[in-house]
Amino acid sequence: MVWYNNPESNRVEAAVTIAEKFNGYPGIAHGGIVAAILDETAGRAVMLDGNFDNLFVTLRLNVAYRRPTPTNTPLKAVGWLDHKGSRAMKVAAELSLPDGTVTTECKAVVVRPTDEIAASWEPEKKFWRVQEE
Repeated sequence: MVWYNNPESNRVEAAVTIAEKFNGYPGIAHGGIVAAILDETAGRAVMLDGNFDNLFVTLRLNVAYRRPTPTNTPLKAVGWLDHKGSRAMKVAAELSLPDGTVTTECKAVVVRPTDEIAASWEPEKKFWRVQEE
């Protein structure tokens, strides 16, 4: 997935199609895959200000499955920041169908990792970038 900052809505957005091999049941995406997409999307909302070194980790993730998320269907993932703090932030995300119907949503608390953990991520940082539209 590639995430983009949308400055007009102050949200991070990505398009995704979940392949059938990631189903829980035929034609329906596995809930764990859906949760992972939402976790990644919500987590990237902390970088909406363009500070791509501002990495946090998920402390708590609450997922609400509103309806089945289909496989092999173009979906839109959107994430945003609910509360900004220096050590912890509240973020949220949703996954929707092409008609705008939300299939799943999440709220999460993310926290700043220790300096030691953050230093170990240096080689991975280039993969965390959120693209500017």
